[in-house]
Amino acid sequence: MKKIILSGMMFAALATFSACNSNKAEDSKEVAEEQNDAKLDDTKLEDDSEFAVAAADGGMLEVQLGELAQTNAASADVKKFGKDMATEHGKANEELKALAQQKNITLPMSVSDDKQKKIDELSKKKGAEFDKDYISFMVDDHKEDISEFEEAASDAKDAEVKAWAAGKVPTLKHHLEMAQGIKGKMK
Repeated sequence: MKKIILSGMMFAALATFSACNSNKAEDSKEVAEEQNDAKLDDTKLEDDSEFAVAAADGGMLEVQLGELAQTNAASADVKKFGKDMATEHGKANEELKALAQQKNITLPMSVSDDKQKKIDELSKKKGAEFDKDYISFMVDDHKEDISEFEEAASDAKDAEVKAWAAGKVPTLKHHLEMAQGIKGKMK
């Protein structure tokens, strides 16, 4: 009997140890998407939740890169732009969190692995090299953001999600113009 109990305890300990070691850190964006798929499947909010998750991921990236620009940039214009990005995208992120909570949409808690790679890449750069790469990325990123937000502003099923997306388009266009202006001065 002792052998059975002992071998059972060893099996349980081994199973627990294996389970603990197989839990790799999951991408926060993917976790949020999976949770939304499970609870919003076959509802009108499924596509809207995908937009919200992507917007949250991108917004967190903008904030973190904006903070990084304030320390790694050489140009005063780039530092100010970074500060503006951190402040304005931070505010938008808070608005999105409140809206998502109302709509029962799960948002990621941290940037996706893909976005983290960009943060890690830029964090290794300083001065003029950082300025050039950061502003170039901001131009490309804001072009992509504008496209995604305009699509949500016209196609979102939920009126509040649609209105939130539409309300952010002018700000994103202004950010793009600012980044293009800075980039133009760098040449």
